[in-house]
Amino acid sequence: MKHRIALALGAVVLVTAVAGAQSRPAFDVASLKPSPPAVGDKIYINLGTARHGMLTLSNACLADCLRYAYSITNNEQIAGPDWIKFKDVRFDIEAKAPPDTPLPRLREMLQTLLTERFKLEYHTTQKSLSYVALVVGKAGPRMVEAVEDSDASHNSFIPGKIVSNHIPMATLVTLLSRFLGETVVDMTGLKGWYAVNLEWTPEPVETSRAPGSQPDAPVDIAPGPTVFSAMESQLGLKLEHRKGPLDVMVIDHAERAPAGN
Repeated sequence: MKHRIALALGAVVLVTAVAGAQSRPAFDVASLKPSPPAVGDKIYINLGTARHGMLTLSNACLADCLRYAYSITNNEQIAGPDWIKFKDVRFDIEAKAPPDTPLPRLREMLQTLLTERFKLEYHTTQKSLSYVALVVGKAGPRMVEAVEDSDASHNSFIPGKIVSNHIPMATLVTLLSRFLGETVVDMTGLKGWYAVNLEWTPEPVETSRAPGSQPDAPVDIAPGPTVFSAMESQLGLKLEHRKGPLDVMVIDHAERAPAGN
C-alpha cells in the first residue's frame, strides 16, 4: 500500500497506514524518542538530513517529520490534532540504512517508522489553497548538477541567501516556504540534485510599537533583487502566485507518545 502526497486530482482516499506496514521498506536500525528539554535560549533544529544511509532529525515536531517523509513543503498541506505542530512536542530520529540507499527510499523507510511508532492513520483530500508555484523559466534552468560528496562547509540557509552544493527541488521549496511565509509547491519536474547559489534582498520585518509612540526611523536596506527576480536571473526558475486544489494529508490518528525503540 503506497501512501504518497501528490498534486494530482483525485477522489478522497482513506488510508489505514498500519495495515501492511511490515511489508514496507524499513531501516536496519532506528531510534525515535522525545527530544530532551532545551538548555538555554538556543535550540538546534534539524528538519531532515540524509547522508550515506544515515537519516537524522532533531527537535522536530511530528508535522516536521511528516513533511520530510512525504516531501511536503508546508504546514498548510497537513491537518490533524493540534499537538502534531506544537513546538514543545518534539522528537529526535536517528536511523540507519545501507550507505548506497537513495533518498526516495530513505523517505519511504521514514514513512514506515512513523507509521509504526505513532500508530499513524491518515487520509488525503483536496483543498483549494493559495500557493506559489516554482516552475522552470522560459530559457530553462541555469543550475548545474551537484557533485556527490562535495564540500558542504559553505552551505548557508538564511533569509536572503540559499547556498548549497547539493540540494533537491523538494528542499529548495521547503526553504522558500519558510522564508516567504507562503505555501511553495515544486512544479519544475526537476528530479536531480543541484548546486544552488541564490541571493536576494528580503522584505523588511515590521515590528509592533506602543500606541502614541513615534514610528521608527526608516531602515536603510541595500538595494538588490527580490526573491522573485533573483530566482529567474540566477537559477532560471520562476515563482508564480496561483490558487487551486492541492492534496492535504489529514491525520486521523497518531499517538502523542511514540512506541519505544
